Amino acid sequence: MFRKILIANRGEIALRIIWACRELGIKTVAIYSTADADSLHVRFADEEVCIGPPRNQDSYLNVSAVISAAEITDAEAVHPGYGFLAESAHFAEVCRECGLTFIGPEPDVIRKMGDKAVARSTMMEAGVPTIPGSEGILDGPEHAAEIAEKIGYPVLIKASAGGGGRGMRIANDADELERMYNAATAEAGAAFGNAEVYLEKYLKNPRHIEFQVLGDTHGNIVHLFERECSIQRRHQKLVEESPSVALDDDLRARMAEAAIKAARAVDYVNAGTIEFLLDEDKNFYFIEMNTRIQVEHPVTELVTGIDIIKEMVRVAAGEPISVTQDEIVSRGHAIECRVNAEHPETFVPSPGKITTFHSPGGPGIRIDTHCHGDATIPPFYDSMIAKVIAYGGTRGEAILRMRRAMESFVIEGIHTNVALQRKIVSDEDFVRGRMSTAFMERFLEKKG
Repeated sequence: MFRKILIANRGEIALRIIWACRELGIKTVAIYSTADADSLHVRFADEEVCIGPPRNQDSYLNVSAVISAAEITDAEAVHPGYGFLAESAHFAEVCRECGLTFIGPEPDVIRKMGDKAVARSTMMEAGVPTIPGSEGILDGPEHAAEIAEKIGYPVLIKASAGGGGRGMRIANDADELERMYNAATAEAGAAFGNAEVYLEKYLKNPRHIEFQVLGDTHGNIVHLFERECSIQRRHQKLVEESPSVALDDDLRARMAEAAIKAARAVDYVNAGTIEFLLDEDKNFYFIEMNTRIQVEHPVTELVTGIDIIKEMVRVAAGEPISVTQDEIVSRGHAIECRVNAEHPETFVPSPGKITTFHSPGGPGIRIDTHCHGDATIPPFYDSMIAKVIAYGGTRGEAILRMRRAMESFVIEGIHTNVALQRKIVSDEDFVRGRMSTAFMERFLEKKG
């Protein structure tokens, strides 16, 4: 087992990794920008290193600075968390070249799954269901039109190197296709330095279902059941839960089998997520694999009792996964709401100083956050400031506990989406499990 791990991240996920390492008896090193000098992850790590000014490119994305911090503190491994360098094959390679263990999958797997077109073709070859569309990168708008005519409109043009909804456009008919193709390639080139796109059939009102997987260097691959992440705004998740009310035992088993097949297709090691879309006829399709820990991992931890961060560390140290598939059982229901520092009406980020921070508690409530009553939220990073996770014996109990949590969560000094989340979990469609990726659009229309 490692003696010391450097955490190449900030905020709540850095704290989450610190707590897991502390329980494993491992020392931790925090890195921070000057904007995060007073952050809790800096306070609670065993050592800390300032790696630069606030701008991402000068600090958390500065590979040389991160590696230097690991070397001067004699860290043996690096945990990237999510975001920043977590899905950088280059960073994983540099860690290896410098004698550091990257706590995540192999660089080649990160690169392959990070290219959405390559990931799609890989899964097609493995027999994992994929959405009808192009087999690879589009040669141009004429190529897109040829495929669209075969599979039918509407179609979705997606950036091969994309994420977060960037480089993605819907074309409802042939008249729109060329314009949407040009818009998608332009945005993809600007956002990712890669203008390549591919095409898929656009599914109306699908549900977003993902399966957590773990693999080790001994050839073991297991799944930790599913999470539903259908409640999204502009492809950014807001509410996640496990299990999904849309799955019965047979469908769950078939999707789990496909998730394992997908992970085996790339000899996956460490924690990852296989993401599917489920259409209104209960057909499911692979859309992508996230080669890192997910923001929503706590809901899986609560229903399975498995500490995914600890498993990541153990696997990276060469140990086998601590449980077999037969030993993994999902019990009860968990829901996670992301609390963001943003205006609840305009969704504009709301950085600033928190003057009051009263986090909820009571039975079945878990709070993952780096914030407190004297914290300053800098304007340079993601707006998520807390995750509230409610657990209950049933979905109904989890919903009631989440409502209670949102009613008692007090954050002053900045705008947050706490009130919005309270309304979402009280919405009749949510309560009845009537969800799709179009939920927020309809919800905001009703609210307006």
